[in-house]
Amino acid sequence: MRVIAGNNRGLNLIAPEGMDTRPTTDRIKETLFNMIAFDLPDANFLDLFAGSGQMGIEALSRGAKETVFVEKDKKAYECIEKNLDKARLNDKSTLIKSDFSLALNSLNNHECFDIVFMDPPYNKLIEKQVLEQLKDKSYIDENTTVIVEASLETNFDYVADLGYEITKEKIYKTNKHIFLKKA
Repeated sequence: MRVIAGNNRGLNLIAPEGMDTRPTTDRIKETLFNMIAFDLPDANFLDLFAGSGQMGIEALSRGAKETVFVEKDKKAYECIEKNLDKARLNDKSTLIKSDFSLALNSLNNHECFDIVFMDPPYNKLIEKQVLEQLKDKSYIDENTTVIVEASLETNFDYVADLGYEITKEKIYKTNKHIFLKKA
């Protein structure tokens, strides 16, 4: 697992041991970041269920102004700390060791995020819980892109009821990315 492009290109990152996290493959990460490349410069990026922190670090490497990392797992959180030290990106990062719900509430005074990326555990409808909570937050507006990494089986037929619209969908062999905006 490495940083694909930008200031930290080629930097190897560490991932937490075990099966509790599921790092996004370099190929899928590269495809995703090529799709959002023009939205990254000076962006505020929120990385939910951050795991190793690779997605938020990639965003920073490609010009994001700030990344807020949210991770509740102790080993994963420590891994993010090590990766940020290695990449020398602590000054552009905020780490929150908490479950997503408490973390989202703690961000109420944060400026608007340009991109929210989430990669929750698959097939547990956690992304729906996050979207329900995000819909009324002042730091999410009609210009915010919410990207959900999910299993191929995950159904998003409820998003219109929550006030979102699917703007793009990218299907891979093993999973998919759903792009959402407030309707």
